Amino acid sequence: MRLALTLAACCLATACAPTAEVPKTETVAAASDFTAKGITARTLPELADALSSGKLSSEVLTQAYLDRIEAVDRNGPTLQSVLSLNPDALAQAKASDARRAAGESLGPLDGVPILFKDNIETLDPVATTAGAYALKDNITERDSPLVAGLRAEGAVILGKTNLSQWANFRSESSVSGWSALGGQVRNPHMLDRSPCGSSSGSGAAIAASLAAGAVGTETNGSIICPSNVNGVVGFKPTVGLVSQQYIVPISVSQDTAGPMTKTVTGAAMMLSAMDNVEVDYTAQLDAASLRGKRVGVLRFAQGETADIQARFNAALEGLEAAGAELVEIDAFELGVENYGRKSYDVLLYEFKDGLNDYLAEAAPAVKPRTLEALIAFNKTNDNEMAVFDQTIFDAAQAKGEITDEAYLTAWDDVQRGTGVEGIDRLMRENDVDMLVSPSGPVASRIDPINGDVWPSWAGAGYLAAVAGYPHITVPMGDVHGIPIGLSIMGSAGQDAEILSYGYAFEQATNLRVDPQYLRNAEDRPELAKALSAK
Repeated sequence: MRLALTLAACCLATACAPTAEVPKTETVAAASDFTAKGITARTLPELADALSSGKLSSEVLTQAYLDRIEAVDRNGPTLQSVLSLNPDALAQAKASDARRAAGESLGPLDGVPILFKDNIETLDPVATTAGAYALKDNITERDSPLVAGLRAEGAVILGKTNLSQWANFRSESSVSGWSALGGQVRNPHMLDRSPCGSSSGSGAAIAASLAAGAVGTETNGSIICPSNVNGVVGFKPTVGLVSQQYIVPISVSQDTAGPMTKTVTGAAMMLSAMDNVEVDYTAQLDAASLRGKRVGVLRFAQGETADIQARFNAALEGLEAAGAELVEIDAFELGVENYGRKSYDVLLYEFKDGLNDYLAEAAPAVKPRTLEALIAFNKTNDNEMAVFDQTIFDAAQAKGEITDEAYLTAWDDVQRGTGVEGIDRLMRENDVDMLVSPSGPVASRIDPINGDVWPSWAGAGYLAAVAGYPHITVPMGDVHGIPIGLSIMGSAGQDAEILSYGYAFEQATNLRVDPQYLRNAEDRPELAKALSAK
């Protein structure tokens, strides 16, 4: 089983390596004029303030994003991060402007354009496809509760983002960011580099300033990894905090949607509308929240790459400067026998059960109504099978019911091993308030021939993903123009605290870099001479 199959289930193993001094990253001039300027370059909180004060109209902002999508996503570098646009977006923007003029604003997100990963249903006349031909006509005319929450606060439903097809749970030889309907998503920082899966389009679109915010979904790494490699903030909430109703499923025990934005404040604003509780996460953000806190440093998960270790050490210095106390954690033993097989089996069982239920209630135009029928449908469509196979579908179809003893035992083992005996034990035994690590590796090249080929992994996000615990990634700089992030994880229900810790780190360091739309590594001045013919 390939590691890449689980960007629904990201990567697990890491190894320690010596630390290194932080090298200076050269400033690179933009390779084109695609860098965002003016209102589209602003962050979500800045845009919300401009809308609230009347300095900006939602209609102007929405049109600016539509124009930028045409120029950058459909043309120019051709990111292919936006799969479909909502034909009602401008009408929603005009309605927002009318409400505000009448003194009837619905809240801070009124008029703010948001993109949604194309496995999340909206009642707009746009299909929810998971990037697959089988769902190309899946117009359900219903809002997922998270969409309804954002709509109730006046957010403009701008459109749907491309993704790793079926949330990267179709093949063990998959290519992150590719879908049959949307093609290959490109990383705006370096176009030949992976945007990671499966919320690839959401990460790339926010990095490229194609919307104020986007919603991704994660089973294991699919919010954190694309946020990491695209250089944006991504927050994976505690499982259950955001309803998964009317979202194409993988795993009932691990699936969650979460916000992806340029700033932690923007993520908190979105989550306040998306969740199923009455909490204002922005009110709990505190730039001083790291003072006196004990931070568990997961050295066993820092990876083998010297550049990542250097950025990680610099980020740790930023945490210390913000008042945190660092506690080194050099080793961790995951006490679950055959963990990899059991965690994979849990996903297979839950995927078969959940997808059969979803397909049974899909729009009338959808032909396959079961996983078995979907497998047969794909075999008749050359475009579906052009890049990779459907080995995961086949493996899931071979599983029994979720009442099987094999499933129940595996589920109990992996939940316990990553939760109570994983994150909770690490925090308890080391008396820490949070756990930190790099969020992942430096993005590898897109490879449609071999599938995803990742370098030595960094990070321990699988613990939070499988346990269902909160996890945020915040930019901590770049390696040769490719972003990397700092992960902060905590125990179940600590969503507000983890957001606030991420905010404090962000305010203390401010390490987000804007994309330069470089073609490849040869466009970097520090590499060009070495890579060219002498």
